Amino acid sequence: RSSARLVAPLGCLISRQKHTLPDLPYDYAALEPHINAEIMQLHHSKHHATYVNNLNVAEEKYKEALAKGDVTTQVSLQPALKFNGGGHINHTIFWTNLSPNGGGEPKGELMEAIKRDFGSFANFKEKLTAVSVGVQGSGWGWLGYNKEQGRLQIAACANQDPLQGTTGLIPLLGIDVWEHAYYLQYKNVRPDYLKAIWNVINWENVSSRYATCKK
Repeated sequence: RSSARLVAPLGCLISRQKHTLPDLPYDYAALEPHINAEIMQLHHSKHHATYVNNLNVAEEKYKEALAKGDVTTQVSLQPALKFNGGGHINHTIFWTNLSPNGGGEPKGELMEAIKRDFGSFANFKEKLTAVSVGVQGSGWGWLGYNKEQGRLQIAACANQDPLQGTTGLIPLLGIDVWEHAYYLQYKNVRPDYLKAIWNVINWENVSSRYATCKK
């Protein structure tokens, strides 16, 4: 009976489906003038694709090490899994957080929660912008949901560290502040990019994520 219970998990491991690059829900030029088409094309088809490819390679190596009982190799692969897995998770959220029909302010329960936890939308926007500007080197600014405390929380993550996997917060809105997300258009002036990105934030998507994580 115990061996029968092992068949399904082992079968899942052997027949693991590879991760794939998700399609954008809009054209590369759809977010102009706030984020230009060249940035979006490179960011999606090159940078995100690289994370996906490297994640598949790392997982394949991890599967082999697992089958051999090679714990040393399993441990050595953790940084690659974290970096590339985080890059895939973060960007998959990021694309849906943006929309050519975005901008403005959220409505309904999300807006009420923002007012409750930050005082006002203006305060929230200022705080998330400041945290994102302040990321040293490369990383992300996030609005997350603290399920234990039942409140919204702002956080910054370095490199491609995934929000939930490293802080426990459920990701609602992520702002990519790696230079590849803005340098071709905004050069080294990150605050200008952050000012512009609020014009394309997809509040319907963020609100939907908030409603889902509250269930």
